[in-house]
Amino acid sequence: MSWNSIVGHEPQLRVLKTALGADRLAHAYLFAGPEGSGKESVAFELAKILNCRNSGDLPGEGSCGECESCRQADRLMHPNIEYLFPVEAALLEPSDPSKKENKKLAEVKERYEALIEEKLRNPFFTPAMERSMGILTEQVVMLQQKASLAPRDGGKKVFIISQAERLHPTAANKLLKLLEEPPAHVVFVLVSSRPESVLPTIRSRCQTLTFARPKPVEIEAWIARRAPQLDESERRFIVSLARGNLASALELIEAETGEGAVPAVVGIRNKAIDYLRNILVPAKFHEAIGTCEELAKSSTRTEQLIFLDALLLFFQDVTRRAIDPTFPELNNPDIAENTNRFVKAFPNRDLYRASSMIEEAMRSIERNASVILVMAGLTAELRGILQGR
Repeated sequence: MSWNSIVGHEPQLRVLKTALGADRLAHAYLFAGPEGSGKESVAFELAKILNCRNSGDLPGEGSCGECESCRQADRLMHPNIEYLFPVEAALLEPSDPSKKENKKLAEVKERYEALIEEKLRNPFFTPAMERSMGILTEQVVMLQQKASLAPRDGGKKVFIISQAERLHPTAANKLLKLLEEPPAHVVFVLVSSRPESVLPTIRSRCQTLTFARPKPVEIEAWIARRAPQLDESERRFIVSLARGNLASALELIEAETGEGAVPAVVGIRNKAIDYLRNILVPAKFHEAIGTCEELAKSSTRTEQLIFLDALLLFFQDVTRRAIDPTFPELNNPDIAENTNRFVKAFPNRDLYRASSMIEEAMRSIERNASVILVMAGLTAELRGILQGR
């Protein structure tokens, strides 16, 4: 990764480049912004630059991505870069090497390693162990110990604290003491999607950089570089579906370009439109129910949510074209004719209510409700709404 590989965030990068060039980097930063906006990838690039052995060769370009230091950082194994996120307390308990590891601890380690693997696969992913009580005191104590040690190979120690709003109160107070008297060789980067929940005294000791979601045009350009085999309509649909979340966008790119492992997202969208069409044709209503059964039995939760999200995006297009028949920025430009036909056939239907029902169905599936029951109920509701009942 280098500065050029960051998606968007030009103003924030300009601040960091200027600070690096003038050797006036702050000792602590708070990167604030929406989930999946890519702020954490900027934190890792900053950490890589501060330890890259070749970063001085191309000023302003960022890390080289090729030296041993950069390769270690990419594997989350760099001795100068510490990455903290909420973990389960059992992971931090001292273990006795003479005793056999118990099953519970082995399971905790397995869950932790799975999150690290996911982070390596998707750099925009934000890991957190579900049973964690937040970033714990023991984690910050270990950080204090590591901060007292000099960095290796003349670099800087960089401590990246993900989801800083989840610092346990005791851990936050210990971190505050560290920020008040920071070692000269340490840079702290706190990352948060809820900066207002970070302890105010901690915020006051950090330079805050606020990140917005990348613009659709920036995400589309990134997709074109990453997956040049996708055509414009596929790129546009992924951009719409991701809604500025780069972690979701990467998942969708991989789904669309995978070799049969997962159905392509545009294919799921087409199935969703066919499902909607079958709801509206009385003779084909049984096929819509069949789609519900297939979705429940043969699809992952991610695919089920993409299916429902595709309906939301289609209804959004319909609403826009109903207001302005020439509206150009559709989520689904490749099926604009379907959108126009729907507008003409159902000019006064309550699509807000329909969309609300779909959103509720998505929440139910996320809460592990029975997919077949959720989808059957939604199908009946949509039929009534679209028929004007």
